[in-house]
Amino acid sequence: MVGSPHEALHRIFQKDPALLTRALQRVLHVPFPEPREIAAMNVDLTEIEPVERRVDTLLRAETDEGTYLLVVESQGKADDRKRGSWPYYLSYLYEKYRCEPVLIVITQSSATARWASRPIRLGFPGWHSLTVRPLVLGPDNVPVITDERQAERDVPLAVLSAMTHGRGPQAPAILESLASALRTIDPDNAAVFVQFIDSCLTDPQAKQMWRDLMTAIQYFWRHPLAEQVREEGREQGREEGRVQDRREMVLRILEWRGVQLADAIREQVEACTDLDQLETWAQRAVHATDAAELFAEE
Repeated sequence: MVGSPHEALHRIFQKDPALLTRALQRVLHVPFPEPREIAAMNVDLTEIEPVERRVDTLLRAETDEGTYLLVVESQGKADDRKRGSWPYYLSYLYEKYRCEPVLIVITQSSATARWASRPIRLGFPGWHSLTVRPLVLGPDNVPVITDERQAERDVPLAVLSAMTHGRGPQAPAILESLASALRTIDPDNAAVFVQFIDSCLTDPQAKQMWRDLMTAIQYFWRHPLAEQVREEGREQGREEGRVQDRREMVLRILEWRGVQLADAIREQVEACTDLDQLETWAQRAVHATDAAELFAEE
């Protein structure tokens, strides 16, 4: 189970390694050669002596122009220690594998992205012995995917969009389009992506909205986080608790999507005691543009 935003940010590339080179080409416009094959590698850079060093994700990309090592680091905030560790990673990997290493930093923060994109220059001014130039993927250059069709065309890139923009003002539209796109792919793969997003979202409201969306389209219950939620439900222990949760979920989805709620509609939802009916309304709320659409077929 993905345990933190840091973990989720780089695990997405282990799930779909080709997404990384596509992101370099399409997002950063770096002319990286088209890989024939990409393979995950051991991330342990520990030396025989004392200090243990690990990168977040390490991939080997075989291209017609040569073999490259893609070193992926997820970064939550600025950290001056990286001025030493990132150059070390690259030089160590080149010495060990004799392949060209490429450093790629993933972040949800624009400030961190600006910090990470600054070249690391070692030496004295005018004569640098070593220069490290990270490639940075963050909220300022990863596309904001709010269109359902666009999300369907490239679901992993839509996942990356949600992971880097999940706390911004466009998060609701991004998550909604991704939720719809997940229904077009293999359910097991969708469940993995659902877990990545849930672990990566740091804004409590966005996380709750994502869980509401996943519950409404019945994907959320396919992955390990579901057991945690089911256990919480068992502790509450009463049918009326589940009914009240569904009432709140229907209203939250509508409010989150900016749909105006008349008092009469709110009262009708709050008065409902039929769990199946509330589930149906929740699924309709995901796409409704008018609150009356909840009851369109009734």
